[in-house]
Amino acid sequence: MDLALRGLELKTLDPYLAGWRMRVVPARGHLAVRMITNGIVDRTVQNWIVDEHSRSTVKNTIAVLVRVMEQAVRDGIIKVNPARISGWQKLYKQAEDELRDPRALALPDWDTLVELADALVAATYNQYRGWGDVVLFAASTAARIGEVSGCRVGDIDTTQWIRTVRRQTTPAPGGLTDKGTKGKRARKVPILEEIRPLVAQRILSAGPAPDARLFTGPRGGRISTAVLRGATHWDEAVTRLGYEHLRRHDLRHTGLTWFADAGVPFHVLRRIAGHGSLTTTQRNLHPDVHKITAAGAALSAHLSVLRAPRTLPATTVLTR
Repeated sequence: MDLALRGLELKTLDPYLAGWRMRVVPARGHLAVRMITNGIVDRTVQNWIVDEHSRSTVKNTIAVLVRVMEQAVRDGIIKVNPARISGWQKLYKQAEDELRDPRALALPDWDTLVELADALVAATYNQYRGWGDVVLFAASTAARIGEVSGCRVGDIDTTQWIRTVRRQTTPAPGGLTDKGTKGKRARKVPILEEIRPLVAQRILSAGPAPDARLFTGPRGGRISTAVLRGATHWDEAVTRLGYEHLRRHDLRHTGLTWFADAGVPFHVLRRIAGHGSLTTTQRNLHPDVHKITAAGAALSAHLSVLRAPRTLPATTVLTR
């Protein structure tokens, strides 16, 4: 690392090392240098962008990866630096545009979500129903796939039907690991009536232990967005349904959009989403056009009442 980062000023060195420690190693630290390809780097950078890391954070993280891989070239381990990718700024702009209009990412209704879940199950090798359950749960609770994977039996309150989001499962050197939520804070999310039977069945299947995972792969392993994508042939399945733009993270956008359209106040929606600030919630979850026109009609009706002529008082005879 000293050789790879030689010549950098201290103010540059710190964010580079932070990018290496917090993003490169957790995402790809389990792979040998020779296994790193342009495609792997492309997908990794796209995941960082989808996870809403800032442009400067992504830039510094790519830069340190480029320097380390360049050192591997100088050492004769590889011939070409696979981290020298182009076009990531365009991907970043696309992601920013989509975040300004999350409706472009959201499924339109419940029936479409069920259709997607069924199609993904049908596309798997053994038609494992658990993959469909993951999709339904992620969208209904506005959760990231890692947060679905990290859900335990003890996180579910079946009396009030509330899930406490305490952890997420993420890639790490040597495989998948559990860590705290992205915002480092636990949050509570309602469990909709539509998925309560599903959740109850998952609890029965998982057993009484509070630490038992609610959602696992067909062999009991931990799941990730990459595992879900591969097992369900995600790209082909969503393309056949006409949603070729849809990514696993967009299930979360779907849930948050539905909550917003249902009239959930922004300060409550912020807690459900786990956003660090209300500004993030307001920026990403605008009400749809029907809600806006309805609000205008309601205000007009209110003003028309105020403009209506009042009943005149009875004529009063004045006497001196």
